[in-house]
Formats: sequence, structure tokens, C-alpha cells
Amino acid sequence: MEEGELDFICSGINADGKFERENTGRGEDLSPEFYFGNLSPYAKSLIITLEDLSLPVKNYTHWVIWNIPPTDFLQKGIAHGKYVADLGGAVQGIGYGIHRYAGPKPPRGKSHKYRFTVYALDSMLDLKPSATKRKVLKAAMPHVIQQGEAYGYYE
Repeated sequence: MEEGELDFICSGINADGKFERENTGRGEDLSPEFYFGNLSPYAKSLIITLEDLSLPVKNYTHWVIWNIPPTDFLQKGIAHGKYVADLGGAVQGIGYGIHRYAGPKPPRGKSHKYRFTVYALDSMLDLKPSATKRKVLKAAMPHVIQQGEAYGYYE
């Protein structure tokens, strides 16, 4: 059941397409605020991933979090840990940030491109916090009803 594109805005990426310092590994490394529009009434959970698209490793995972309750707004600074009580027990898996957000931190003098992807699902996922993005997305694909992306750069 495809519901139309999910509107997705990340406050951590400014009008020039660059990450705000506080949302990077060279700043406070806080997850940014997210705004979701046109969210399907059939959405039961959200997944967010952050990937570095500039490394030789294809779409290197910085962050993966799933079972986020459907919402129009997600606050910045999501707590570290396998489970996030403030988000209804959302689960943070394995990536560069192990059970936490890990913002951009490319080698000094290099500019890297990053992508946040949000998926709206018609179900929750029954996966352990040891899951990687690959495992999460494999389990999620039959349940994805909407998707949105936001791109940013950092050097």
C-alpha cells in the first residue's frame, strides 16, 4: 500500500545544504530535529538512517533507529542506548554510532555527502539492538508505505 511521498525536513541541514556543527562529530554530535509531513494514517512506526555516501564502503551507516512512534516532529538530541524510552522504546542498532546517533566527521579537509532516509512502516519490527541497517531494511521492506530523504554535506 503505497501512500505517496513522505515530506521530510531535517533542521540539522542548513539552507546551503551543510550540516549544522552541533549535529556533527566535530560539534556536540546531537541528532537533529526532524519534521514529517503527509504521514500516512496507516503508519505504525518510523525508521531513520544516516549514511555517508562519499566513502568507498557503499552507503556507510552512521545511524539506524527503528520502531519510532508515528509523529510529525522528532526532537533533537535523541538519547544514546539500545532502547530510547522517550520514543516509546525505539531501538538504535549497529552502525558507526553503536546504539546512538553519530554525526558526520569526515577526514579534515574532505567534504562528504550524507543522506538521512526515513521510512514509514505499517508495522513494528521485532529485531534485537544488535541488528545492522541491512538487517533492519530487509525486515522493513515488505512493510514500507512511505519514504523520504534529506541530503547534506560536511567537511
